[in-house]
Amino acid sequence: MNITIWLALALVLVLEGLGPMLLPRVWRRMILSMAQLPDSLLRRFGGGLVVAGVVIYYMLSAHAANGG
Repeated sequence: MNITIWLALALVLVLEGLGPMLLPRVWRRMILSMAQLPDSLLRRFGGGLVVAGVVIYYMLSAHAANGG
C-alpha cells in the first residue's frame, strides 16, 4: 500500500486524539450532543466530510503529479 495512505491515517489519528486528550469534558459533551442528532443530519455531515476529503486528496495528488 502507498505510504501516503498510511501517513494520512496517522495524521487522522493524531487529530482525532487531540480532542479527548486536551479537552475531555468538552469532547464528551460534543459526542453526547451529536448522539442526539437525527440520522439524516449525521449522514449529511459525514457525506460533506467525505466529499471535502476527496476534493483535498485530489487537489494534493494533482499538485504532486505536476511536480509541485
